[in-house]
Amino acid sequence: METSNWEPKIVAFLCNWCSYAGADLAGVSRLQYGPNVRIIRVPCSGRINPLYIVRALQNGIDGVLVSGCHPGDCHYISGNLVARRKFALMKRLLTYIGIEPERVQFSWVSASEGNRFAALMNKVIDDIKKIGPAKKLVKSVA
Repeated sequence: METSNWEPKIVAFLCNWCSYAGADLAGVSRLQYGPNVRIIRVPCSGRINPLYIVRALQNGIDGVLVSGCHPGDCHYISGNLVARRKFALMKRLLTYIGIEPERVQFSWVSASEGNRFAALMNKVIDDIKKIGPAKKLVKSVA
């Protein structure tokens, strides 16, 4: 595969109340970010099972973003804090098994931060481009 034309495939798990609303605001405001991001809307960032991330990486996704409400603003009181702890451990696991921890990123985006969301998506795309295509953990299709 030639990497000069390669574009990373990225999955973004976004909390329904803040980050998804921020993505919606970015879209309504016609802010530009890469088309290679696929958004999955979840009730809360704290409800994301780390196995979803592993499965995405196994299926050839090059990068994963998990984004939730800012600390103190969670609609489920402390779901975003649970997510922060969960994904700190997830990054350590990825490092242990030899996967670049930068492939999985975590952020806070509120409903009013459409500009921040678009900038974050472009940053994630650039970060994953620097790492290159995912090769480890990817299931081969026979």
